[in-house]
Amino acid sequence: MSLKPSVSNADHTQGSSDASLVIVEYGDYQCPYCGAAYPVLKELLKEFGDQIRFVFRNFPLSEMHQYARTAALAAEAAALQGKFWEMHDAIYENQEYLNADLPLKLAEKLGLNIPQFKADIHKKELVEKIDTDFESGIVSGVNGTPSFFINGNKFNGGAEDLFQLVRENTAY
Repeated sequence: MSLKPSVSNADHTQGSSDASLVIVEYGDYQCPYCGAAYPVLKELLKEFGDQIRFVFRNFPLSEMHQYARTAALAAEAAALQGKFWEMHDAIYENQEYLNADLPLKLAEKLGLNIPQFKADIHKKELVEKIDTDFESGIVSGVNGTPSFFINGNKFNGGAEDLFQLVRENTAY
């Protein structure tokens, strides 16, 4: 399966825009497997830096994870204040405490404008962004989280396997 649509300015990305390796993760903030993949991906980015462009797309499995969508909305609301990755990281780093109140606590900790955050979290365009990410995952063959794509192709393996693959294919 291949990634549809391909990475664009609508995506949240880290790393160099001209990196030779583009890794896309479809993730759910409440998924324990995504939580376990998070530190591995952080290490991967730290070790390979600008050789990788990392993209996160929302794939909240709301039927199984009651706070996944709330967390995704919080990250998207933080993005409107330029703090997507800070919120993304804070949610994963506090995943075991994820509940309806955690996003607001994290927003305060990150120094976000709280009245704006509270208003933004209910914006229709954020719901649409999450739905668009989710639909692109379905079209791309995502059936669970985390799901990874490397340079547009579905990667059948976990974060550890991904790290190994990148290590084998990246010149230091």
